[in-house]
Amino acid sequence: MTTTEPIRPFDAGIERRSAARVAVARPGLEERRRGTDSDPGVGPGLGRTTAGVPHWSRRYKRILQMTDSAVVTASVIGAIVASTAPVDLRTVAVSLALIVVWLMGLTMEDTRSDRVTGAGATEFRRMWQATVTVVAVLAVVAVFLPHPSIKALIAVAMPVGFAGLFLERALWRQWLKAQRRKGGWSTHVLLVGSEASVRQIHGELERAPGAGYRVVGACIPTGRSHSLVADVRSAMVSCGADTVIVTGTDDLSPERVKEISWSLEPRREHLMLAPNITDVAGPRIRTRPAAGLPLIHVETPRLSRNARLIKRVFDIIASAVLIVLFSPVLVAVAVVVRSTSPGPVLYRQERIGFFGSTFQMLKFRSMRVGADAELAELLVKQGTHAQPLFKVKDDPRITPVGRVLRKYSLDELPQLFNVLGGSMSLVGPRPQIAAEVALYTNSARRRLLARPGMTGLWQVSGRSSLDWDQSVRLDLYYVENWSLMSDVIILLRTIKAVVAPGDSAG
Repeated sequence: MTTTEPIRPFDAGIERRSAARVAVARPGLEERRRGTDSDPGVGPGLGRTTAGVPHWSRRYKRILQMTDSAVVTASVIGAIVASTAPVDLRTVAVSLALIVVWLMGLTMEDTRSDRVTGAGATEFRRMWQATVTVVAVLAVVAVFLPHPSIKALIAVAMPVGFAGLFLERALWRQWLKAQRRKGGWSTHVLLVGSEASVRQIHGELERAPGAGYRVVGACIPTGRSHSLVADVRSAMVSCGADTVIVTGTDDLSPERVKEISWSLEPRREHLMLAPNITDVAGPRIRTRPAAGLPLIHVETPRLSRNARLIKRVFDIIASAVLIVLFSPVLVAVAVVVRSTSPGPVLYRQERIGFFGSTFQMLKFRSMRVGADAELAELLVKQGTHAQPLFKVKDDPRITPVGRVLRKYSLDELPQLFNVLGGSMSLVGPRPQIAAEVALYTNSARRRLLARPGMTGLWQVSGRSSLDWDQSVRLDLYYVENWSLMSDVIILLRTIKAVVAPGDSAG
């Protein structure tokens, strides 16, 4: 027998009368009958279509197929129109063949799988691999069948097409994340494990709704596991789950996990295992089956010499280009700051940087002169003087012009010179003062393994609305999982955060 009650979430108030305590989120009768408007994937009963694939993933895959086809076709036609090559029968044949092969490559690389779309860099990496493969095939064809149109396709259609695909997928990803934040277009998850592990995994998934895993129930073994499989099946039906995540528990033996997997319907329902480790990016994870054990190898976080060199070269080139592009803005802001309040244009403050070294961070002055001397008193008043993240809410020291500069991050533009000089990076952990670093724990001190950044995960994930623990967690995730692609993605997200700063800016 299984006892159920609505999620609260996963409070320890469920009766212990069977092999498992079960908490479920029950959809209303009308929702069960027709699905919800926010989530067309919720169908009758188990929330799936009769075809055996979650409705939202099938629909989303069809959308991507149509828009991919439109982008690829447009790029190929555009390349032919822009070239001076004669449009003959061979040109048409090569163009049609390229469109078909390119779309087949995107399909064979599984770029539209619900396991990779919506989050992470795997989707874009597979798209790049498919495009490179098509370029290689086209280059071979050009050797045996030389034609001016082939050169145009390689030189124009491929780079323009990939850029178009990247933009198209990025826009759909933003739309998908917005739908998921509303509770729709997501995988419905039943958590199975100890109460502590269920709470942890539930918190992690709730913190990232854009990942597409919506927790709809939990099943917690209570010692007598002879009917656990039946309880799991009953819970899946009750809450409309299509995926079981085993969160780990001493009460759940390997035999029971296998029995749970055997009870799931192939292609309709899925089993996932959540290891007791968090904040690890995909490139550091390798699955190594050995002796029948699904071992997960986690690479030690490190930034090699070559990786540091690549990051530094990227910083130099990008910061130099941005200084040139923003030079009129730099001059205009300097004039405004100087003419609206007494004091210097630039504010210099000693910050802690790479491996604990100190440097002078540059900003346009956004506060009145002598603001640093007022900080301690303001922190004591709001009761945050013992916390490492020294932020003053509704800071009275900020000038009217300074509020505008901070809202749109214009006060941070002089840090481009810090980046060019090597004391900072375009992307990295938040630069902090010595008093904050003095309060670091051992784990927080790992933030110093990378150069501090003008922007970072902390800025594009909430900026001033984040508390200290959230800020540290995001910075550590960045330090331990760095890649050039992650820097590019964070910079793109920063542009969006600056253009539409919202309430968390400042």
